[in-house]
Amino acid sequence: MSSSALRVALFACAPLVIALFISCGSSGSKSNSNSGDSGGSNNPPPGSLLVRLSTDSFTNASSQHATEVEPSIGAFGSTLVTVFQMGRFFNGGASDIGFATSSDGGVSWTAGTLSGTTIYAGGTYAAISDPTVVYDGAHSTWLIASLAVLSNSDAVVVNRSSDGLTWGAPITVSNTPDADKNWIACDNNQASPYYGHCYVTWDDPSTKGLIWMSASNDGGQTWSAAATTADNATGVGGVPVVQPNGTVIVPAADDAGTHMIAFTSTNGGVSWNASTVFATISDHTVAGNLRNDALPMSAVDANGLVYVLWPDCRFRSGCSANDIVMSTSPNGVNWSDVERIPIDPVGSTVDHFLPAITVDPATAGASAHIALVYHDYPNASCSESDCALNVAYVTSQDGGATWSTPTLLAGPMSLDWLANTKIGRMVGDYVGVAYTSGKAYPAIAVARANNGTVFDEAIYSTTNPLMQAAGAVSLRRERPVPGAHSDHGPRESYDEEGRYPRKPPVVMKRIRRAR
Repeated sequence: MSSSALRVALFACAPLVIALFISCGSSGSKSNSNSGDSGGSNNPPPGSLLVRLSTDSFTNASSQHATEVEPSIGAFGSTLVTVFQMGRFFNGGASDIGFATSSDGGVSWTAGTLSGTTIYAGGTYAAISDPTVVYDGAHSTWLIASLAVLSNSDAVVVNRSSDGLTWGAPITVSNTPDADKNWIACDNNQASPYYGHCYVTWDDPSTKGLIWMSASNDGGQTWSAAATTADNATGVGGVPVVQPNGTVIVPAADDAGTHMIAFTSTNGGVSWNASTVFATISDHTVAGNLRNDALPMSAVDANGLVYVLWPDCRFRSGCSANDIVMSTSPNGVNWSDVERIPIDPVGSTVDHFLPAITVDPATAGASAHIALVYHDYPNASCSESDCALNVAYVTSQDGGATWSTPTLLAGPMSLDWLANTKIGRMVGDYVGVAYTSGKAYPAIAVARANNGTVFDEAIYSTTNPLMQAAGAVSLRRERPVPGAHSDHGPRESYDEEGRYPRKPPVVMKRIRRAR
């Protein structure tokens, strides 16, 4: 089955001669044509031109319209593909997965939806969620991995495309009792012995978060039987990356949400080594009932150095706010100390969360180019009625040794402009950023004021690449606050939607017997 798509050419106009820059073009259509528009006129972002990639085209009464959330973006050559949820349900998942594709390095975009997925898109699934996208260079194939919501469980599925515009029917990857938090990566290193292998990871919340992996060596047409690690690792939010030598490294949060773990495969996904704990997680509860979790995001440079980052409060007294922190590894086993990315002073009130990272694949080591997109509240102690949500970015031109000053992409946004879910208002459990030909482009959810009960939350990118500024602030090798820990307990459930509650470990107490 092929998707429906509409060509939308979007070009930047000259900025206004004031501090605010807005996009030119017509206003967004909310018809089933799924056309994009150049947005931001009601919510203008300083210093950048935003372009709206798509509009929720569905009208089913069971979803929240018009909402688009949780974007992922992939790049290869001059092509960029962004995928996202469209028409978010309160209880989980969406009406369909939307996509927006640029074949000319972000100058123009084509928007569409997948076919044969949910009952709203000619398929059988009740809903669909968690889209991620990657390119398989060996087979010239784009792959979207998503979470299909079935009647009593979820399954990981993959849609294939040769051009990022026309997509085939979904192919089931997982055969486990249930599934959550899938991610996909491909080995695009021609010197690798496993060039053309692609890897999907997910966890099964019905089996206490058991992490599973499956591999394909034929462009995603068939997938190996699901395999666990040698130690049956449990966790959530695995984000695999592939080194130039073919080693696959999978960072994840453990099932309790208290530690970062990683595991590897050195044989093309035939087997997976035991997991390693490489950091604790000490995160601040994000205010305002915003859906958020301390999940890892990962990237790898041209030499195979792996970067992992997440929100963490270990450098803040009393866990008062999150910074974005980072650890690196050459092999997935040995990891650097956790360092704070110096976006704001450690004494500021700014709370940082929901990050995304990418490394220019042509760069490495002390010359690696990194782009980091993140969300923040200027006041970490705000409430749902007055929290001001921003999206911003920083970059590094020297492998993370120094960082640019932050640049605002969008905001402030009121939380009631965002789709609502069982666990809070939502822009996504992740957002995206990717390099194409040395230029970084983000994929972010941006909301404007509702029109009655109709939302205006959509996926945006920038008309120009993110600025690659020279580093202005250096890593300071700061020490965490002694005894730092989260301001909340361990995760309460094995899945994001709360269907599988975690039972805290039983603490055996010594009973003093009477004599």
